[in-house]
Amino acid sequence: MVRGRLVLILACVLALAVTAGLAWNAGVFRSEAPAAVGGPFQLVDQNGAPTTEKALKGKWSAVFFGFTYCPDVCPGTLQGLSAASDQLGPKGKDFQIVFVSIDPGRDTVQQMKTYLSAPYVPKSTLGLTGTPEQVAVAAKAYKVYYAKVGDGPGYTMDHSTAIYLMDKKGRFKTVIPYNLPPDEIARRIKDAMREG
Repeated sequence: MVRGRLVLILACVLALAVTAGLAWNAGVFRSEAPAAVGGPFQLVDQNGAPTTEKALKGKWSAVFFGFTYCPDVCPGTLQGLSAASDQLGPKGKDFQIVFVSIDPGRDTVQQMKTYLSAPYVPKSTLGLTGTPEQVAVAAKAYKVYYAKVGDGPGYTMDHSTAIYLMDKKGRFKTVIPYNLPPDEIARRIKDAMREG
């Protein structure tokens, strides 16, 4: 009698374990939350063409937010990403830099085109701007902080400095911190590409 109960209890425990395992594999207990970074946006590129988040599909994208009148962080980030993209070798054809302005008042389409025509900026770099409302939507999707500092034509902008690496499907992969040397940026991009 005791042996029969023991067999019944073990069978129940085994059945529960199998059921729990199947439920875990089906994702019942896991939270599949959407990515915390990235999302829909509607901006225009440096040629005046309407551009959405679909521009991030098909290539790995290093997305960062800044402004063309930025004295140090933005040009330094562009130069670092440019040098890193040169180190990607053949994988460089699957990589693009995406610079999103957080200063739409001054960063017109023409200003973005002029700024991104600097000799050190890769030709494949995508510069995006838009109305203040459009820029706010994009910045919110990427959890980017920005604020105007000062008044008059000489004002500046305070802003986040992180680079967001997005995969070929336009999904957030990792953050690349500001001010890393180009070889470290390239290493992180290569590692992400290898992982897929």
